[in-house]
Amino acid sequence: VVGEPLSSLCTERSFRRCVVEVHGAILVGPVALIYNYPAAMSHLFAYFSRMKFIHRWGLMRSTQSENVQEHSLQVAQVAHALALIRNRFFDGSVDADRVAVLAMYHDASEVFTGDLPSPIKYFNPEIRDAYHQIEASAAERLIDLVPSDLRADYRALLLPLESEEEHRSLVKAADKLCAYMKCLQETAAGNREFSKAEESLRAAVEAIELEEVEYFLREFVPSLKLTLDELG
Repeated sequence: VVGEPLSSLCTERSFRRCVVEVHGAILVGPVALIYNYPAAMSHLFAYFSRMKFIHRWGLMRSTQSENVQEHSLQVAQVAHALALIRNRFFDGSVDADRVAVLAMYHDASEVFTGDLPSPIKYFNPEIRDAYHQIEASAAERLIDLVPSDLRADYRALLLPLESEEEHRSLVKAADKLCAYMKCLQETAAGNREFSKAEESLRAAVEAIELEEVEYFLREFVPSLKLTLDELG
C-alpha cells in the first residue's frame, strides 16, 4: 500500500511482527511484502495432498493402517519392477517409467470417491459398472482442476488411453500384488482378520497370466513374512 505507514495498519505502533491483509496484499511488519493472490488458482495438489487422509481396508481391523497415498507409491514401485522384469527376462519393451507414473496416479480419483471396500465394489455387476462410471467422473473433475496448458498431460495420466493397455495391465497386476502383500504382513503380525483375504488374493495373483508376476512372487514376496531380525 503505497504511502501508507505500516504502523497505521497495525494495532500496536511497534516493531513487533504484525500481519495485515489489505486488498489481497499481505503486510508483515516491520517489512511490507506484497502478494497478490491469482484470480484463479488450481486446487489440484491441494486435493492430491488429501490422499493421505483416505484409509484403505475400511471394513477390516488392521495392525497398521494404510492410506491411499502410501499405497500409490507402493503400487508404483511394484509396477516399475514388473516392467523391468518383463524387459530384462521376458523380451518386453515397455516403458518402465511410464508404468510407474501411471501407477502413481491410479487411485487419485479417490480424493472424491473415497476408497470403496472391494466386497461392496464388486457385489454385483451393476454396482461394479456404476462405480467405474463414478471413478471416471471423479477423474474428469480432477482434470478440470488442472491449468489448461497442462490438461492434456494430466488427462493421459488420470484417464489412460486404451492404447496403453500393456502399461495398464502391469499397474493392475501391481495393485493386486500390493493388496496380497498387505495381507501377508497383517497375518504375519498375528492378525487373523486378513486370513481369508490372504487366501483369496493369493489365488487372484496366481491367476494372473504374466511371467513377471510369477517372478515377483518367487523372488520378492516370501520375505514379507519375515521379522526385522530375520531379514538380517
